[in-house]
Amino acid sequence: MEQGKYSVGLDIGTTKIVAIIGKENEYGKIEILGTGKSKSLGVHRGVVNNITQTISSIQQAVEQAEVNSGLKIGSVVVGIAGQHIRSLQHSDYITRPNSEEVINDDDLEKLCNQVYKLVMLPGEEIIHVLPQEYKVDGQCEIKEPKGMYGGRLEANFHVVVGQVSSIKNIGRCIKSAGLDLGNITLEPLASAEAVLSQEEKEAGVALIDIGGGTTDLAIFKDGIIRHTSVIPFGGNVITEDIKEGCSIIEKQAELLKIKFGSAWPGENKDNEIVSIPGLRGREPKEITLKNLSKIIHARVVEIVEQVYVEIKNYGHEDQKKKLIAGIVLTGGGSQLKHLKQLVEYITGMDTRIGYPNEHLAGDSEEEIASPLYATAVGLLMNALETRTNNVLEDEMEQEEEEVLVGQESVAGQSARTKTVPRKSIFDKWSEKLKDFLDNAE
Repeated sequence: MEQGKYSVGLDIGTTKIVAIIGKENEYGKIEILGTGKSKSLGVHRGVVNNITQTISSIQQAVEQAEVNSGLKIGSVVVGIAGQHIRSLQHSDYITRPNSEEVINDDDLEKLCNQVYKLVMLPGEEIIHVLPQEYKVDGQCEIKEPKGMYGGRLEANFHVVVGQVSSIKNIGRCIKSAGLDLGNITLEPLASAEAVLSQEEKEAGVALIDIGGGTTDLAIFKDGIIRHTSVIPFGGNVITEDIKEGCSIIEKQAELLKIKFGSAWPGENKDNEIVSIPGLRGREPKEITLKNLSKIIHARVVEIVEQVYVEIKNYGHEDQKKKLIAGIVLTGGGSQLKHLKQLVEYITGMDTRIGYPNEHLAGDSEEEIASPLYATAVGLLMNALETRTNNVLEDEMEQEEEEVLVGQESVAGQSARTKTVPRKSIFDKWSEKLKDFLDNAE
Protein backbone atom coordinates (compact mmCIF):
# COMPACT_ATOMS: atom_id res chain seq x y z
CA MET A 1 0.00 0.00 0.00
CA GLU A 2 1.53 3.35 -0.93
CA GLN A 3 1.91 6.06 1.76
CA GLY A 4 -0.90 8.00 0.08
CA LYS A 5 -3.51 5.53 1.35
CA TYR A 6 -2.81 5.68 5.08
CA SER A 7 -1.79 8.23 7.70
CA VAL A 8 0.05 8.23 10.99
CA GLY A 9 -0.60 9.92 14.34
CA LEU A 10 2.24 10.20 16.84
CA ASP A 11 1.45 11.06 20.45
CA ILE A 12 4.58 12.13 22.31
CA GLY A 13 3.47 11.87 25.91
CA THR A 14 5.25 12.13 29.23
CA THR A 15 4.81 8.45 30.10
CA LYS A 16 4.43 6.79 26.70
CA ILE A 17 4.91 7.44 23.00
CA VAL A 18 2.29 5.95 20.70
CA ALA A 19 2.37 5.69 16.92
CA ILE A 20 -0.87 4.66 15.19
CA ILE A 21 -1.20 3.88 11.49
CA GLY A 22 -4.69 3.93 10.01
CA LYS A 23 -6.82 4.53 6.95
CA GLU A 24 -10.44 5.36 6.32
CA ASN A 25 -12.68 2.46 5.29
CA GLU A 26 -15.63 2.75 2.89
CA TYR A 27 -18.00 3.70 5.71
CA GLY A 28 -15.92 6.70 6.73
CA LYS A 29 -14.73 4.93 9.90
CA ILE A 30 -11.06 4.56 10.80
CA GLU A 31 -9.40 1.21 10.36
CA ILE A 32 -6.28 0.78 12.52
CA LEU A 33 -3.52 -0.94 10.52
CA GLY A 34 -0.82 -1.02 13.19
CA THR A 35 0.26 0.49 16.50
CA GLY A 36 3.51 0.91 18.34
CA LYS A 37 4.07 1.97 21.91
CA SER A 38 7.24 2.73 23.85
CA LYS A 39 8.11 4.09 27.26
CA SER A 40 8.67 7.82 26.93
CA LEU A 41 12.06 8.92 28.16
CA GLY A 42 13.13 12.52 27.88
CA VAL A 43 9.72 14.19 28.10
CA HIS A 44 8.76 16.02 31.29
CA ARG A 45 5.31 17.54 31.83
CA GLY A 46 4.57 17.40 28.11
CA VAL A 47 7.81 19.17 27.11
CA VAL A 48 10.87 17.53 25.54
CA ASN A 49 13.82 17.90 27.91
CA ASN A 50 16.17 15.27 26.52
CA ILE A 51 16.36 15.18 22.73
CA THR A 52 18.47 12.00 22.37
CA GLN A 53 16.24 9.88 24.62
CA THR A 54 13.07 11.20 22.98
CA ILE A 55 14.40 10.36 19.51
CA SER A 56 15.16 6.76 20.49
CA SER A 57 11.73 6.38 22.16
CA ILE A 58 10.04 7.71 18.99
CA GLN A 59 12.05 5.32 16.81
CA GLN A 60 11.10 2.40 19.03
CA ALA A 61 7.36 3.17 18.80
CA VAL A 62 7.57 3.78 15.05
CA GLU A 63 9.50 0.57 14.38
CA GLN A 64 6.98 -1.43 16.39
CA ALA A 65 4.11 0.12 14.40
CA GLU A 66 5.91 -0.64 11.12
CA VAL A 67 6.54 -4.28 12.08
CA ASN A 68 2.97 -4.56 13.33
CA SER A 69 1.46 -3.30 10.09
CA GLY A 70 4.11 -4.18 7.51
CA LEU A 71 3.97 -0.57 6.28
CA LYS A 72 6.58 2.19 6.11
CA ILE A 73 5.99 5.39 8.05
CA GLY A 74 6.87 8.64 6.27
CA SER A 75 5.09 11.69 7.58
CA VAL A 76 3.37 11.98 10.97
CA VAL A 77 0.98 14.35 12.73
CA VAL A 78 2.22 15.21 16.21
CA GLY A 79 0.48 16.62 19.26
CA ILE A 80 1.81 19.45 21.38
CA ALA A 81 1.00 20.10 25.05
CA GLY A 82 2.91 21.31 28.08
CA GLN A 83 2.69 24.07 30.62
CA HIS A 84 3.87 26.70 28.16
CA ILE A 85 0.59 26.55 26.23
CA ARG A 86 -1.80 29.40 26.89
CA SER A 87 -4.88 30.67 25.11
CA LEU A 88 -6.40 34.12 24.72
CA GLN A 89 -9.47 35.71 23.20
CA HIS A 90 -8.98 38.34 20.52
CA SER A 91 -11.26 40.13 18.10
CA ASP A 92 -10.25 41.66 14.79
CA TYR A 93 -11.90 43.10 11.69
CA ILE A 94 -11.26 43.95 8.05
CA THR A 95 -12.96 46.56 5.92
CA ARG A 96 -13.74 45.22 2.48
CA PRO A 97 -13.04 47.48 -0.51
CA ASN A 98 -16.22 46.46 -2.32
CA SER A 99 -19.31 45.69 -0.24
CA GLU A 100 -21.23 44.84 -3.43
CA GLU A 101 -19.31 41.58 -3.71
CA VAL A 102 -20.14 38.62 -1.47
CA ILE A 103 -17.74 37.57 1.27
CA ASN A 104 -15.52 34.69 0.13
CA ASP A 105 -12.72 32.50 1.43
CA ASP A 106 -10.09 35.11 0.64
CA ASP A 107 -11.72 37.59 3.01
CA LEU A 108 -11.85 35.01 5.80
CA GLU A 109 -8.23 34.12 5.15
CA LYS A 110 -7.18 37.77 5.19
CA LEU A 111 -8.92 38.23 8.53
CA CYS A 112 -7.25 35.14 10.03
CA ASN A 113 -3.85 36.14 8.69
CA GLN A 114 -4.23 39.46 10.43
CA VAL A 115 -4.46 37.70 13.79
CA TYR A 116 -1.12 36.01 13.14
CA LYS A 117 0.45 39.47 13.18
CA LEU A 118 -0.48 39.89 16.86
CA VAL A 119 2.57 40.84 18.91
CA MET A 120 3.41 37.98 21.27
CA LEU A 121 5.76 37.83 24.22
CA PRO A 122 9.38 37.12 23.22
CA GLY A 123 9.88 33.43 22.42
CA GLU A 124 6.17 32.73 21.89
CA GLU A 125 4.41 31.79 18.71
CA ILE A 126 0.78 31.40 17.68
CA ILE A 127 -0.12 27.74 17.13
CA HIS A 128 -3.84 27.91 16.32
CA VAL A 129 -6.21 30.72 15.36
CA LEU A 130 -9.75 29.41 15.80
CA PRO A 131 -12.59 31.72 14.71
CA GLN A 132 -15.52 31.69 17.16
CA GLU A 133 -18.25 33.69 15.50
CA TYR A 134 -18.37 36.46 12.93
CA LYS A 135 -20.08 39.84 12.68
CA VAL A 136 -20.97 41.39 9.36
CA ASP A 137 -21.69 45.13 9.45
CA GLY A 138 -22.60 44.84 13.12
CA GLN A 139 -24.92 41.86 12.69
CA CYS A 140 -23.94 39.42 15.44
CA GLU A 141 -23.64 35.67 15.91
CA ILE A 142 -22.95 34.63 12.33
CA LYS A 143 -21.35 31.20 12.11
CA GLU A 144 -20.60 31.14 8.38
CA PRO A 145 -20.33 34.57 6.71
CA LYS A 146 -19.39 33.16 3.30
CA GLY A 147 -21.78 34.33 0.57
CA MET A 148 -23.13 37.31 2.55
CA TYR A 149 -22.86 40.96 1.56
CA GLY A 150 -21.11 43.42 3.84
CA GLY A 151 -18.39 46.04 4.14
CA ARG A 152 -16.99 45.28 7.58
CA LEU A 153 -16.18 41.69 8.55
CA GLU A 154 -15.39 41.12 12.19
CA ALA A 155 -14.65 37.97 14.23
CA ASN A 156 -13.81 36.79 17.72
CA PHE A 157 -10.88 34.42 17.79
CA HIS A 158 -9.60 31.83 20.22
CA VAL A 159 -5.82 32.07 19.89
CA VAL A 160 -3.56 29.30 21.20
CA VAL A 161 0.02 30.32 21.92
CA GLY A 162 3.07 28.18 22.70
CA GLN A 163 6.81 28.49 23.14
CA VAL A 164 8.81 28.53 19.93
CA SER A 165 11.67 26.53 21.45
CA SER A 166 9.38 23.67 22.57
CA ILE A 167 7.77 23.49 19.13
CA LYS A 168 11.18 23.46 17.44
CA ASN A 169 12.43 20.74 19.77
CA ILE A 170 9.53 18.48 18.81
CA GLY A 171 10.21 19.18 15.13
CA ARG A 172 13.86 18.41 15.70
CA CYS A 173 13.08 15.03 17.35
CA ILE A 174 10.75 14.03 14.51
CA LYS A 175 13.34 14.96 11.88
CA SER A 176 16.17 13.17 13.64
CA ALA A 177 14.02 10.05 14.02
CA GLY A 178 13.92 9.97 10.21
CA LEU A 179 10.31 11.13 9.84
CA ASP A 180 8.58 14.07 8.16
CA LEU A 181 6.50 16.46 10.21
CA GLY A 182 3.06 16.53 8.60
CA ASN A 183 1.32 18.80 11.08
CA ILE A 184 1.33 19.90 14.72
CA THR A 185 -1.94 19.97 16.64
CA LEU A 186 -2.83 20.97 20.16
CA GLU A 187 -3.35 17.72 22.12
CA PRO A 188 -6.63 18.66 23.86
CA LEU A 189 -8.07 19.42 20.40
CA ALA A 190 -6.97 16.01 19.11
CA SER A 191 -8.45 14.18 22.12
CA ALA A 192 -11.70 16.13 21.72
CA GLU A 193 -11.87 15.09 18.08
CA ALA A 194 -11.62 11.43 19.11
CA VAL A 195 -14.02 11.20 22.07
CA LEU A 196 -16.67 13.92 21.82
CA SER A 197 -19.85 13.69 19.80
CA GLN A 198 -21.20 16.63 17.80
CA GLU A 199 -24.25 16.86 20.12
CA GLU A 200 -22.00 17.26 23.14
CA LYS A 201 -20.03 20.03 21.45
CA GLU A 202 -23.30 21.81 20.64
CA ALA A 203 -24.74 21.45 24.15
CA GLY A 204 -21.53 22.55 25.83
CA VAL A 205 -18.93 20.16 27.22
CA ALA A 206 -15.55 20.23 29.00
CA LEU A 207 -13.06 17.57 27.95
CA ILE A 208 -10.48 16.73 30.62
CA ASP A 209 -7.59 14.62 29.35
CA ILE A 210 -5.56 13.37 32.32
CA GLY A 211 -2.20 12.28 30.97
CA GLY A 212 1.01 11.32 32.72
CA GLY A 213 2.60 14.75 32.91
CA THR A 214 -0.20 17.18 32.11
CA THR A 215 -3.97 17.51 32.31
CA ASP A 216 -5.44 19.13 29.20
CA LEU A 217 -8.75 20.93 29.07
CA ALA A 218 -10.85 21.85 26.03
CA ILE A 219 -14.27 23.49 26.35
CA PHE A 220 -16.84 23.47 23.54
CA LYS A 221 -20.16 25.27 23.29
CA ASP A 222 -22.45 25.68 20.25
CA GLY A 223 -20.12 23.42 18.31
CA ILE A 224 -17.20 25.83 18.65
CA ILE A 225 -14.07 25.55 20.79
CA ARG A 226 -14.27 28.21 23.51
CA HIS A 227 -11.38 27.62 25.87
CA THR A 228 -8.23 25.49 26.09
CA SER A 229 -5.63 25.11 28.78
CA VAL A 230 -2.88 22.76 29.89
CA ILE A 231 -2.38 22.15 33.62
CA PRO A 232 1.12 20.89 34.51
CA PHE A 233 -0.05 17.97 36.69
CA GLY A 234 -1.11 14.47 35.75
CA GLY A 235 -0.96 10.83 36.79
CA ASN A 236 2.79 11.01 37.49
CA VAL A 237 2.41 13.34 40.47
CA ILE A 238 -0.01 10.85 42.04
CA THR A 239 2.56 8.07 41.63
CA GLU A 240 5.23 10.39 43.03
CA ASP A 241 3.10 11.05 46.13
CA ILE A 242 2.48 7.32 46.70
CA LYS A 243 6.22 6.72 46.36
CA GLU A 244 7.07 9.39 48.94
CA GLY A 245 4.13 8.63 51.27
CA CYS A 246 4.72 4.88 51.42
CA SER A 247 8.55 4.95 50.98
CA ILE A 248 8.52 2.50 48.08
CA ILE A 249 10.07 2.57 44.60
CA GLU A 250 8.32 4.16 41.64
CA LYS A 251 7.57 0.90 39.83
CA GLN A 252 5.73 -0.44 42.90
CA ALA A 253 3.92 2.88 43.41
CA GLU A 254 2.66 2.81 39.81
CA LEU A 255 1.44 -0.78 40.20
CA LEU A 256 -0.30 0.00 43.49
CA LYS A 257 -2.05 2.97 41.90
CA ILE A 258 -3.29 0.96 38.92
CA LYS A 259 -4.29 -2.21 40.80
CA PHE A 260 -5.61 -0.97 44.13
CA GLY A 261 -5.84 2.80 43.77
CA SER A 262 -9.13 4.62 44.28
CA ALA A 263 -10.01 8.30 44.32
CA TRP A 264 -12.55 7.78 47.11
CA PRO A 265 -11.09 6.96 50.56
CA GLY A 266 -14.37 5.92 52.23
CA GLU A 267 -14.35 2.90 49.91
CA ASN A 268 -11.78 0.79 51.77
CA LYS A 269 -12.04 -0.96 55.10
CA ASP A 270 -9.34 -0.35 57.69
CA ASN A 271 -8.10 -3.92 57.61
CA GLU A 272 -7.41 -4.16 53.86
CA ILE A 273 -3.66 -4.43 53.52
CA VAL A 274 -1.26 -4.93 50.60
CA SER A 275 2.15 -6.41 51.25
CA ILE A 276 5.02 -5.17 49.10
CA PRO A 277 8.31 -7.09 48.84
CA GLY A 278 11.24 -5.25 50.41
CA LEU A 279 14.34 -4.32 48.46
CA ARG A 280 17.20 -6.85 48.39
CA GLY A 281 16.45 -8.98 51.44
CA ARG A 282 14.70 -6.31 53.50
CA GLU A 283 11.43 -6.95 55.29
CA PRO A 284 8.27 -6.62 53.15
CA LYS A 285 6.21 -3.44 53.66
CA GLU A 286 2.57 -3.47 54.58
CA ILE A 287 0.39 -0.66 53.28
CA THR A 288 -3.28 -0.18 54.12
CA LEU A 289 -5.51 0.54 51.12
CA LYS A 290 -7.21 3.25 53.16
CA ASN A 291 -3.94 5.19 53.39
CA LEU A 292 -3.24 4.58 49.73
CA SER A 293 -6.55 6.06 48.63
CA LYS A 294 -6.14 8.99 51.05
CA ILE A 295 -2.86 9.89 49.31
CA ILE A 296 -4.43 9.52 45.86
CA HIS A 297 -7.56 11.41 46.88
CA ALA A 298 -5.64 14.43 48.12
CA ARG A 299 -3.74 14.83 44.85
CA VAL A 300 -6.68 14.09 42.55
CA VAL A 301 -8.82 16.68 44.35
CA GLU A 302 -6.07 19.23 43.70
CA ILE A 303 -5.97 18.43 39.97
CA VAL A 304 -9.77 18.46 39.60
CA GLU A 305 -10.08 21.74 41.50
CA GLN A 306 -7.51 23.39 39.23
CA VAL A 307 -9.45 22.22 36.20
CA TYR A 308 -12.68 23.48 37.75
CA VAL A 309 -11.11 26.93 38.23
CA GLU A 310 -10.40 26.97 34.47
CA ILE A 311 -14.01 25.93 33.72
CA LYS A 312 -15.24 28.78 35.93
CA ASN A 313 -12.84 31.20 34.19
CA TYR A 314 -14.50 30.30 30.92
CA GLY A 315 -17.78 31.42 32.53
CA HIS A 316 -19.61 28.14 33.14
CA GLU A 317 -21.83 29.78 35.76
CA ASP A 318 -23.19 32.25 33.21
CA GLN A 319 -26.56 30.96 31.93
CA LYS A 320 -25.67 31.41 28.23
CA LYS A 321 -22.34 29.63 28.64
CA LYS A 322 -23.63 26.69 30.68
CA LEU A 323 -22.09 23.34 29.78
CA ILE A 324 -25.16 21.13 29.50
CA ALA A 325 -23.29 17.95 28.57
CA GLY A 326 -21.02 18.36 31.61
CA ILE A 327 -17.58 16.79 31.67
CA VAL A 328 -15.91 14.02 29.67
CA LEU A 329 -12.81 12.43 31.23
CA THR A 330 -10.22 10.73 29.06
CA GLY A 331 -6.51 9.87 29.00
CA GLY A 332 -4.76 7.19 31.07
CA GLY A 333 -5.52 8.97 34.35
CA SER A 334 -9.26 8.70 33.75
CA GLN A 335 -9.09 4.96 34.46
CA LEU A 336 -8.59 5.57 38.19
CA LYS A 337 -11.38 3.88 40.17
CA HIS A 338 -14.22 6.17 41.35
CA LEU A 339 -12.72 9.22 39.65
CA LYS A 340 -16.01 9.89 37.83
CA GLN A 341 -17.89 10.06 41.14
CA LEU A 342 -15.28 12.36 42.68
CA VAL A 343 -15.40 14.76 39.72
CA GLU A 344 -19.19 14.86 39.89
CA TYR A 345 -18.99 15.52 43.63
CA ILE A 346 -16.50 18.41 43.30
CA THR A 347 -17.99 20.13 40.23
CA GLY A 348 -21.65 19.14 40.44
CA MET A 349 -21.55 18.44 36.67
CA ASP A 350 -22.56 15.25 34.82
CA THR A 351 -19.49 13.21 34.00
CA ARG A 352 -18.66 10.27 31.75
CA ILE A 353 -15.46 8.51 30.70
CA GLY A 354 -14.61 9.14 27.03
CA TYR A 355 -13.50 6.23 24.86
CA PRO A 356 -12.12 6.94 21.38
CA ASN A 357 -14.25 4.21 19.77
CA GLU A 358 -16.91 6.31 18.07
CA HIS A 359 -14.89 6.86 14.90
CA LEU A 360 -13.13 3.49 14.83
CA ALA A 361 -14.18 0.60 12.61
CA GLY A 362 -16.10 -2.14 14.44
CA ASP A 363 -13.33 -4.73 14.41
CA SER A 364 -10.66 -2.56 16.05
CA GLU A 365 -8.68 -4.05 18.92
CA GLU A 366 -10.08 -3.57 22.40
CA GLU A 367 -6.86 -1.93 23.52
CA ILE A 368 -7.06 1.00 21.08
CA ALA A 369 -10.56 1.88 22.29
CA SER A 370 -9.09 2.63 25.74
CA PRO A 371 -8.95 6.26 26.99
CA LEU A 372 -5.15 5.88 26.98
CA TYR A 373 -5.18 6.21 23.20
CA ALA A 374 -7.60 9.12 22.86
CA THR A 375 -4.94 11.65 21.83
CA ALA A 376 -3.21 9.28 19.41
CA VAL A 377 -6.53 8.40 17.69
CA GLY A 378 -7.37 12.11 17.47
CA LEU A 379 -4.00 12.87 15.87
CA LEU A 380 -4.57 10.05 13.37
CA MET A 381 -7.98 11.56 12.50
CA ASN A 382 -6.32 14.91 11.96
CA ALA A 383 -3.70 13.26 9.72
CA LEU A 384 -6.40 11.56 7.62
CA GLU A 385 -8.33 14.81 7.28
CA THR A 386 -5.24 16.76 6.20
CA ARG A 387 -4.44 14.03 3.69
CA THR A 388 -7.95 14.10 2.20
CA ASN A 389 -7.76 17.87 1.82
CA ASN A 390 -4.36 17.67 0.14
CA VAL A 391 -5.57 14.96 -2.24
CA LEU A 392 -8.61 17.09 -3.12
CA GLU A 393 -6.41 20.11 -3.71
CA ASP A 394 -4.08 18.18 -6.00
CA GLU A 395 -7.07 16.86 -7.96
CA MET A 396 -8.48 20.36 -8.28
CA GLU A 397 -5.16 21.67 -9.56
CA GLN A 398 -5.00 18.89 -12.15
CA GLU A 399 -8.58 19.55 -13.20
CA GLU A 400 -7.88 23.25 -13.55
CA GLU A 401 -4.92 22.49 -15.78
CA GLU A 402 -7.10 20.26 -17.92
CA VAL A 403 -9.72 22.99 -18.07
CA LEU A 404 -7.14 25.50 -19.22
CA VAL A 405 -5.87 23.11 -21.87
CA GLY A 406 -9.35 22.12 -23.09
CA GLN A 407 -10.73 25.69 -22.73
CA GLU A 408 -13.99 24.44 -21.33
CA SER A 409 -16.83 26.84 -20.61
CA VAL A 410 -16.19 29.40 -17.87
CA ALA A 411 -19.28 28.25 -15.99
CA GLY A 412 -17.92 24.73 -15.68
CA GLN A 413 -14.65 26.06 -14.37
CA SER A 414 -16.20 28.23 -11.69
CA ALA A 415 -18.46 25.38 -10.58
CA ARG A 416 -15.42 23.21 -10.12
CA THR A 417 -13.26 25.65 -8.27
CA LYS A 418 -15.94 26.12 -5.63
CA THR A 419 -15.21 22.75 -4.04
CA VAL A 420 -11.52 23.45 -3.35
CA PRO A 421 -11.13 23.15 0.42
CA ARG A 422 -9.15 26.16 1.52
CA LYS A 423 -5.79 25.54 3.13
CA SER A 424 -6.19 26.24 6.79
CA ILE A 425 -3.99 28.92 8.26
CA PHE A 426 -2.54 26.15 10.31
CA ASP A 427 -1.26 24.24 7.26
CA LYS A 428 0.52 27.39 6.16
CA TRP A 429 1.99 27.76 9.61
CA SER A 430 3.32 24.19 9.59
CA GLU A 431 4.82 24.83 6.15
CA LYS A 432 6.62 27.86 7.58
CA LEU A 433 7.80 25.75 10.51
CA LYS A 434 9.04 23.03 8.16
CA ASP A 435 11.02 25.57 6.15
CA PHE A 436 12.46 26.92 9.37
CA LEU A 437 13.53 23.44 10.54
CA ASP A 438 15.07 22.66 7.16
CA ASN A 439 17.10 25.85 7.31
CA ALA A 440 18.12 25.17 10.89
CA GLU A 441 19.87 21.96 9.94
